[in-house]
Amino acid sequence: MAIQKLYAGAKLRELRIRVGLTQRQFAEKLGVSLPYLNQMENNHRPVSVAVVLGLAQEFGLDVTELSVSEGERLVADMREAFADPIFAAAPPVADLRLAASNAPALARAILDLHRAYRQGHERLASLDESLGADGASLRASPWEEVRDFFHYCDNYIDSIDRAAEQFVAGITTRNDIVLFATEALKRQGINVSFSDIDDLRSYDPSQRNLTISSRASPASQRFQLLYQVAQQSQNDLIEATLDLARFQTREARDIAKIGLANYFAGAALLPYRAFLAAAQSTRHDLERLADQFGASIEQVAHRLSTLQRPGSKGIPFFFVRVDQAGTITKRHSATRLQFARFGGACPLWNVHRAFETPGHFLRQLAETPDGVRYLCLARDVSKPGGAFLAPVRRYAIGLGCEISHAASLVYSDGLDLKGRFEPIGISCRICERPDCHQRSVPPLERRLTVNPDRRGVLPYSIAD
Repeated sequence: MAIQKLYAGAKLRELRIRVGLTQRQFAEKLGVSLPYLNQMENNHRPVSVAVVLGLAQEFGLDVTELSVSEGERLVADMREAFADPIFAAAPPVADLRLAASNAPALARAILDLHRAYRQGHERLASLDESLGADGASLRASPWEEVRDFFHYCDNYIDSIDRAAEQFVAGITTRNDIVLFATEALKRQGINVSFSDIDDLRSYDPSQRNLTISSRASPASQRFQLLYQVAQQSQNDLIEATLDLARFQTREARDIAKIGLANYFAGAALLPYRAFLAAAQSTRHDLERLADQFGASIEQVAHRLSTLQRPGSKGIPFFFVRVDQAGTITKRHSATRLQFARFGGACPLWNVHRAFETPGHFLRQLAETPDGVRYLCLARDVSKPGGAFLAPVRRYAIGLGCEISHAASLVYSDGLDLKGRFEPIGISCRICERPDCHQRSVPPLERRLTVNPDRRGVLPYSIAD
């Protein structure tokens, strides 16, 4: 297998500017010539092993930050965008990599433009009257803007993560979290009560009364208490983070503020260092971790995908949640696997079968078209409404990592890791597998042959 060369010009420039060095000074620190550094910063040369070691020794850079970069996510997102039939042909992947590395702002602008086109097309198709209203815009929806913010920062917000860990320092049991959070809110002048209400949480700012649903699970109650703590005691930190994000609309900023408060709650419920140590000692057994920390399976799985603290990273996981229609409602990946931004996930992926086996983990050895192999887990997640007529929300969650990390997961026990791997993809439009029996549309970058005298699984064949 060929070793993939490491091109990280944008990262090098970002680090050099951050430490306030000229190219000549930076080159001297790394022990390379000025022309060589210039070529690396412009991705004309790959980053050498000696430079990687120099970055770690001279500047304390966590070299794993160079492996799964923002550029790779941009490439995956652009490939999917260019798979849209509006484009006559998709640019070669090599060109997309150059754009993501050398002109990331341009790459994001292309994604924004494609998103605007799709939104406009969908609004026209549905005769959305708001398109012609004053102030109507084709910019990214607030929800998509916030989703991309978390997506491109690895779903890890260091300052808030550390603040949450500091907040619960010294707490040893799940019951202590309830008492500690309640006392913290009382010091803010907020009265806390548990009552039979339809909402999970209800806060009256005028009376400063917080009511938590007594129907909610203990894990949800703890999470909602910690969310309110974030809103009351971490507002300055959250607002400073929002200032740096520079959202385009007030609605996006408001949604992101809720997201950051949720992030604090999850990080306090599952504090980084304690949770990472427990995950490693239990071999990432989700049920044991949920029991140890008083959290839900979904909360644990989501937290595992955020363990990207520089210098103390966990296994790179992907995490996804889908509804019964196959729509992705949560997604994050610290691996090379990136999820479809438009449409549903690959139907061959085991996450769709989780609804058929409630209460059980499904394991799958899967291989993506780029040849990367993964151990994938899937399980259904039901969220009862707490009353006879209350609706039950049903989802399936997926969690996985590259096969090289499989031995660190209890879920690999008994599997033949050298056996058959099921083929899965990202999106039918960019998946080039010619023989997929679940294909919904042809791959954009391949020629088709249509034979009216022969019908196989598909009404066409894909040329080699």
